[in-house]
Amino acid sequence: MLRRPAPAPAPAAWLLLAALLSDCGVWAARANKHKPWLEPTYHGLVTENDNTVLLDPPLIALDKDAPLRFAESFEVTVTEEGEICGFKIHGQDVPFDAVVVDKSTGEGLIRSKEKLDCELQKDYTFTIQAYDCGRAPDGSASPKKSHKATVHIQVNDVNEYAPVFKEKTYQASAVEGRRPESILRVEAVDADCSPQFSQICSYEIVTPDVPFTVDKDGYIKNTEKLSYGKEHQYKLTVTAYDCGKKRATEDALVKISIKPTCTPGWQGWNSRVEYEPGTGALALFPSARLETCDGPVASVQVTVELETSHIGKGCDRDTYSEKSLHRLCGAASGTAELLPAPSGSLNWTAGLPTDNGHDSDQVFEFNGTQAVRVPDGVVSVNPKEPFTVSLWMRHGPFGRRKEAILCSSDRTDRNRHHYSLFVHGCRFIFLLRQEPSGEKKFKPAEFHWKLAQVCDEEWHHYVLNVDVPRVTLYVDGVSHQPFSVTEDYPLHPARIETQLVVGACWQEHSGSDNETEPVPVALAGGDLHMTQFFRGDLAGLTIRSGKLTDKKVIDCLYTCKEGLDLQVPEDGGRGVKVQANPGRSVLTLEAEDVGELEAAMQHVAYLNSRQFPTPGVRRLRLTSTVRCLNEAACALIPPVDGSVVVLQPEEPKISLSGVHHFARAASEFESSEGVFLFPELRIISTITREVEPTGEGGEDPTVQESVVSEEIVHDLDTCEVTVEGEELSPEQEGLEVDLARVQHTGIEVSRSHLGVVFTGVDTMASYEEALHLLRYRNWNSRSLLDRKFKLVCSELNGRYISNEFQVEVNVIHTASPMEQASHMAAQPQFLHPEPRAFADLSGHSLANPHPFAVVPSTATVVIVVCVSFLVFMIVLGVFRIRAAHQHSVRDQDAGKESEMDWDDSALTITVNPMETYEDQHSEEEEEEEESEDGEEEDDVTSAESESSEEEEVEEEGEHGDRPPANKQQQLEWDDSTLSY
Repeated sequence: MLRRPAPAPAPAAWLLLAALLSDCGVWAARANKHKPWLEPTYHGLVTENDNTVLLDPPLIALDKDAPLRFAESFEVTVTEEGEICGFKIHGQDVPFDAVVVDKSTGEGLIRSKEKLDCELQKDYTFTIQAYDCGRAPDGSASPKKSHKATVHIQVNDVNEYAPVFKEKTYQASAVEGRRPESILRVEAVDADCSPQFSQICSYEIVTPDVPFTVDKDGYIKNTEKLSYGKEHQYKLTVTAYDCGKKRATEDALVKISIKPTCTPGWQGWNSRVEYEPGTGALALFPSARLETCDGPVASVQVTVELETSHIGKGCDRDTYSEKSLHRLCGAASGTAELLPAPSGSLNWTAGLPTDNGHDSDQVFEFNGTQAVRVPDGVVSVNPKEPFTVSLWMRHGPFGRRKEAILCSSDRTDRNRHHYSLFVHGCRFIFLLRQEPSGEKKFKPAEFHWKLAQVCDEEWHHYVLNVDVPRVTLYVDGVSHQPFSVTEDYPLHPARIETQLVVGACWQEHSGSDNETEPVPVALAGGDLHMTQFFRGDLAGLTIRSGKLTDKKVIDCLYTCKEGLDLQVPEDGGRGVKVQANPGRSVLTLEAEDVGELEAAMQHVAYLNSRQFPTPGVRRLRLTSTVRCLNEAACALIPPVDGSVVVLQPEEPKISLSGVHHFARAASEFESSEGVFLFPELRIISTITREVEPTGEGGEDPTVQESVVSEEIVHDLDTCEVTVEGEELSPEQEGLEVDLARVQHTGIEVSRSHLGVVFTGVDTMASYEEALHLLRYRNWNSRSLLDRKFKLVCSELNGRYISNEFQVEVNVIHTASPMEQASHMAAQPQFLHPEPRAFADLSGHSLANPHPFAVVPSTATVVIVVCVSFLVFMIVLGVFRIRAAHQHSVRDQDAGKESEMDWDDSALTITVNPMETYEDQHSEEEEEEEESEDGEEEDDVTSAESESSEEEEVEEEGEHGDRPPANKQQQLEWDDSTLSY
């Protein structure tokens, strides 16, 4: 504390002078000879919330001109020269001023002119002068100023601010089982200016019962070993105090995640990923992270494998017929299928067991006792010309005997093999014997390949390009040269027909060159003896003569529609090396930087380009290899397994629509063009989608999803037209197509006595065009009344099948113009009704007392039937007009009705006695439905146009004014005018 000093004692001379002046009673006056005096330096303190400065030493100005104090008895009057009148502060923007407290003693005081803020400025320095009250001899003010003294003032702080944390939330991780020196540090600051109030003296964890503590510097550590199984994350609330014991206004949140004991491996990816068809590429590892536990990593190599061996023939491929796939891949025409799907005339595989559990892949099973005989004419192989054999094969289990895949051998007498394809152990062998020729010298005849793929019991694709003496084998798109070639003489001349068999070799009798005894097997051509049976699965077995298959076509046939895809951004992935196998099922990534490798892995995706992919699970496996900088042990990354689940695609519904029933004249059936069966056929395909409710209804659980149908466009691969009832008779009828107009579509047409089959992958519009050209001809239609046909189309080798569209065509038999004219002219106009009889279709006769009334011939019956049917429909039209009129005048007077009485005295009703009214009525209703759908033919018959009128006549009989009558009464036979 600063103390105010006592006044200095007056000198002895001044006391003596004062006593003398007092005794003499003299008034004394002094001149202003001296300047006031100040201490050279002052130090002051002032508090933020106060304005008075406490100085050390105190502010006192001394002046020698001031007299000494003496007793009150002295009657001496002293002048003002010795008093202090004021202080003056020098400095720029000094927020202080000085005032005189006592003029006689020179005591002064410094105070602030405004509120001080320590946080803005902690101290001030300025100078100060004192001036006295001296006057000049003439009495005017003439003060003297002291020297300039320096004043240092420090502003004392007040604890007005609370601590504030630098971050509201702190996050850190701790490894279980460890107790480190600290996990993280929290830090708070205080805005006060003084060390006392601006410093944080302590921190405190507010959350109770947590295994953590915090020291005065803000370091947090755990007080016990942590367990990931007990708690994955802790949340703590921490507060802070400054040295003035003021608490933070807002506490901090601390999140501490507990990590399991560090184990190298991939983290942050889902083991199950769902793929929705038609959505493009799907990232498999969008958040994957490789944990190396801070090891000294030099490089990392990761291999991603997509295992799809259980999907179809190794992966998801288009399941069109092999012939269609060859055409889609750009192969030349002339491909012959040896294992086609059984249908129509291609029925030699009907007895083979199939495995169609792989999305309609046509897979045939051979268990060592089955084989099929390929009919003659399906394929022809000339050893002198190049040809290609292509197939999918899964061979197994491993065996040590010969197993024939394909074998062409003598049909009778001998057992010579002309060409064959077989496996023996893990060897793939092709035999081709040269045909007889003039020169007898050795030529390459048997080619051997030793392949692990032959006996690994997995699906593989084999293509054999044969151009003797060069034979090349492609397995899964990779070429292999034979490791050994055996030569042999050409075959001996013999006129023996050959037999081609799939799954075994046919032989007439057992010979010494056969390894196994022949096994009798029942086939379409009779009981044949077989040997060298194949065990395994075969699919897509084809032979194409005259040309080899290009490598581009081979790759197309083998390539999967699904696989792994990697699209690395242009600005990233430069330090990553990427390799992929041809099938896109294996992807290898290598990088020196772990971060770059992780970024590339996040772009690895699964892609399935099929419009309707095979649903199911695809296994996924990651294997990683870490190389270290030094010889220390590297982090061992365990392999991880996952799966890609392909969801069920929205299946299309193929719909066929058009005219179901129509009639044509017999002359049209017998013409060169015939009758078009599907002139107005329409093929569409739709899918059904579930649409979730939108808007406010979307949150209402009672609102159900709506179902909508959407038309889509895709290809077809087969449309089959079959005749119902009796098979087509080639002698008098057939189905014909203008092949020249169909050829440009790429659709192939095959005909048989059962119907016509259109095959080939093409658009629905192309199939519509081809089916519009299909004609039915019958050049002997005299005995034909109707024919029925059925049409079914399919996609993806029968995976999606349309509805059965049925068409019925009726034959209208009419007499020649001359016969009809003479017959009508010979009829008398008026005849009395007489009982007469007609021969029905079965040959029975009705009672006929007049022999001349019997129908003389079938032609006459036909004429009568047609004319009667026409007249009958005219009468029905008249009835329809009358019924309409009666309905309009129902409420009028009965006399008016009598004026409109129907006069039918001159009408003659002629009907067909061979068919009942019920049959006619059912046909008319069918024709009426066609008329309502807008699908009428150009030559609509009168029965079709008047069907609705007949229905109204029936309603009139039930509900009208006239009493109801049964159908026989309404159609009562009136033959009074007939003459025979």
